[in-house]
Amino acid sequence: MSDAPVPPNGQLNLPAVRRVTFGRPLAWLYAGWQDMRANPIASIAYGLLFAIAGDLILLFSWRNPHLFSAAVSGFFLIAPLLAAGLYEISRRQALGEHSTFIDSLAGWRRNWQSMAMLGLFLALIAIVWERTSAIMFAFYVPGKLPDLWVFVSEIVFNAEYRGVTFSWFFVGGSVAMLVFAISAVSAPMLINRDVYFISAILTSLRAVARNFDVMMLWAALVVTLTLTGFATLLFGLVILMPLIGHASWHACRELVEA
Repeated sequence: MSDAPVPPNGQLNLPAVRRVTFGRPLAWLYAGWQDMRANPIASIAYGLLFAIAGDLILLFSWRNPHLFSAAVSGFFLIAPLLAAGLYEISRRQALGEHSTFIDSLAGWRRNWQSMAMLGLFLALIAIVWERTSAIMFAFYVPGKLPDLWVFVSEIVFNAEYRGVTFSWFFVGGSVAMLVFAISAVSAPMLINRDVYFISAILTSLRAVARNFDVMMLWAALVVTLTLTGFATLLFGLVILMPLIGHASWHACRELVEA
C-alpha cells in the first residue's frame, strides 16, 4: 500500500457511507464471533495483550483517580489501533484465509504512516484530557489525592462535590463521544483501504452522523463489554476485546461503500 503521508493529488477521497438498520451492531458482534471461532489462537493472543494493558493501567494509576480515568480513557483511545491485527485477521477471513498471529502482524504495515498519524492524533486528545482532568481535581478538590476507592466513596457520592463530579463526567463523556466518532470507522478503514488518515476520520464522522442511533447502540455495546472485561478482573478482556475488534471491522465494511 502507499506510504505517501499526503494525498498524491491534494484531494481527500471520501467514500459514500450507508444507512443501516438499528439492530446491525448485534450482527457485527455475531460476525466477529465467527471470525474468532475460525482464528482462535491469533485472536486470543490479542486478547491477552489487551488484558496485560488493563493490568498495567490498574497497577500504575490506582492511587491517582485522575490518572486512572485518563488511563482508562487512553485504553479506549488506543484500542482501535491495537486492534489492527484483529482487523487484518477479519480481512483475511473474508477472503477465505485463516490467520496465525504472525500473519496478523501484516495489518500494522498496511497504510502505516496514516495509522501512525491517527495514533498521534488520538494520543494528543488523551494528553489534553489527562491535563484537563488533573486541573479539575486541583481546582475543585485542592489538597486531596485519594486513591480510587476513596475517590468513589468520598467524592463521587458526596453531595458537596456533586458539581465537580457532574462536570468531570460531562467533560469526560464529551471527549469519549468525540473519540468514538473519530475512530469508530477510521482505524479499520485504514487497514482495508489505501486512504489518508484525515479521509478516514471524516468518513468515520459521516458514518456516525448518518447512523447516529445505530452507532450510539454500538458505542453502548462496546463500553458495556469493555467494562465487563474490567469488572471480571480483566479475564473477560481476553475474549471480549478480540470480539469487539473483529466486529469493528465488520461495522466498517458495512457502513462504508467499497
